[in-house]
Order: sequence, then structure tokens, then C-alpha cells
Amino acid sequence: MDTSALRAAYAALLDAAALPDLGEAADGGWNADQILAHLLSVDASVAAVALGVVAGARPTFDNRIALDPWNLDRIITEHTGRADLIAHVGSQAGLLCDVADRLGEESASVLVPSLLLSGDKLLLDQPVPLSALVDGLAEDHVPRHTEQLLALRAGAGG
Repeated sequence: MDTSALRAAYAALLDAAALPDLGEAADGGWNADQILAHLLSVDASVAAVALGVVAGARPTFDNRIALDPWNLDRIITEHTGRADLIAHVGSQAGLLCDVADRLGEESASVLVPSLLLSGDKLLLDQPVPLSALVDGLAEDHVPRHTEQLLALRAGAGG
């Protein structure tokens, strides 16, 4: 797989996460640390699915744990601050990209039963190719969270 778009999306996200004055969401949504914790959870899950496929397993992808407030708090607590969260997101994104870079066409096309929620809204409940999970991160998921981070800047009106 070509992960250049995913790597670029993460570069933009990490730049946004490092900006000063990231406050609370005006709409009561996630703060920067919660967004980063969510990304850590999602990325670990997608990497685990990819490694499972390579190992011959037929794993599933379910993002509900990456939305769970208790889990997000647990992840945040395991880090020594925002800089540590940012460094971990960067490291784990690199790992995910490295795994995806090595996927052959056959592995990338394996259908993965997937359940995706956003808040309480069902986005997807069907098998998708593993490559679509990875590409979805680059095309939608990471850019969407980059926008969320940018909206948290003081004076951004977010």
C-alpha cells in the first residue's frame, strides 16, 4: 500500500496538535488530549487488524473502544502531558504506516467486518477491504481530527 497520503495527513495533524492555546471545544466536544487519545486507540486497532490479516487471522474492526470516555481518560493518564501524547501519536502513526506499506495486494484486499460509530451515529456496519480502513484514515479520519484541533485554538471561534 502507498501510505504517503496518510503520512501527510499525520504530519498536518501533529503540527496542529503542537499549536499553543488549544482550549476546550465550544460545543462541549473533545479537547486536544481526548482527540489524541482517540487517535492512539484507533491507530492501534487498525495496526492490530493489519497484523492479524498478515498472520492469517480474520480480525474485525470496531471503533467503540476508541470512543469510550473511560478508555480515553486511561490513555491520557498513561502519558506525562500533551507533548508525550503527541510524540506517541507520531510514533504509532509511523508504525501503522510501516505495517501498511508492507501489505501485499492480497492482504490489503481482505474484507474486514467493520463497525464504525461517530458519537451515537452509525457510520458503517459491513465488511470493507483492509486497504479501505487505512485509506479512510488518510482521506477522512485524520483530516477531520486535524480540523477539530484547529477549531480549539483560542480565537478560532470553535
